[in-house]
Order: sequence, then C-alpha cells, then structure tokens
Amino acid sequence: MDAAKVGIEETIRTRRTIRDFNGEPMNQEEVIKLLEDAVWAHFHSAREPWRFILFMGEGRRTFAEAVARTLSKEMIEKYGEWGMKQYCELMQAHLLVVIEADPRQKQFEDAFSASAALIQNLQLLAWDRGIGVVWKTNDYNWDPKFLESVGVKAGERVVGTLHLGYFDESKVPRPKRRTPVEDLLTIHQEYSHTSHE
Repeated sequence: MDAAKVGIEETIRTRRTIRDFNGEPMNQEEVIKLLEDAVWAHFHSAREPWRFILFMGEGRRTFAEAVARTLSKEMIEKYGEWGMKQYCELMQAHLLVVIEADPRQKQFEDAFSASAALIQNLQLLAWDRGIGVVWKTNDYNWDPKFLESVGVKAGERVVGTLHLGYFDESKVPRPKRRTPVEDLLTIHQEYSHTSHE
C-alpha cells in the first residue's frame, strides 16, 4: 500500500498539461481503457452523469473542421494551417466529456463536479501510461455550430474537450508555482457559539 501511495503522490505532483505532441500513433483501445478506469470517479446521482464523444484517425478532421467553423477570419489566418496540423496529425485523439444541462442547480453542479473528477482521473491515468492530455474549455465548447457538428445533443453541455497524444520528455513544461497550503487554509479547532438574538 505504501508503494502505491508513493506512486499516486508522484503522479499527482509530476503530471503536466501537454500541448506539444509528437504525433506517435495511438490506438482506440488505449483511450477506451483510460475511460474504463476513469469512470470510477465518484458521482452523487443514481446513474453516471456523463457520456463521451471520441474523434480518432480520420475523424480528427471532422473535429478540426468543427472548430474552424467557430473561428474568426483573423484566427484562421493566424492558426489555420498550424491548427489543422495539430488537430489532424499531432494530437491522436479528441475526447468530449458531455453531461445533461440540468436546469436544477444542485443536480447540474453534482454532474459537472463528478465529470471534472473523471477528467482528473483520466489525466492522471494517462500520465502514468506516458500519454499527454490538455483539457480545453475554449469558447467553441459553447458554440452551437461546433456542438451540432460534433454530435452534442440539445440540452447537453460540454464539461471539457480533451486532446490526447504521446509527447517527448524534453517538451514537458516546468511546474507552475503552488501557493503554500498554510496561506490558503483556515482552521477551526474550538467551538464558537453564534448568537441569533
């Protein structure tokens, strides 16, 4: 158990968001296995709140074109060719995590939070297996043209778009500084009675 604990701590502390992929091929089974393990995230509802839409192989072009439909002319001129190469060649998979857009705030927040936990599970599992992930919450996740093009149904919400692929160790970014927990933590150790008079 101690060895497993050390492994988990190491994975959490060393995981990085990867944006620079090397294009090494990845097979569909690898992504499915990641999802099969990641879905063990905790959820409050009677059933799992998420579903997934995956683009791999030539399907990556469908995803890239859906993103391109949401971009301004200036953005296409700036990122067009490079963006298509990233989406269609270097990133090996595009995965959308989708939930129902429940109008009840508690139910929506429960589903959203559970799906965020699932995404974190997937990122950690992927890192442990040498697969890089970047979790995107770009504006296109709310754009009706994009949503229709990628198969998000009416009444659904994208929690995140994940790009997956292999990467070179030399391209792993440096860690960002973390605020010491002592600066963020408020501790109550004594009972404090509050009068309502």
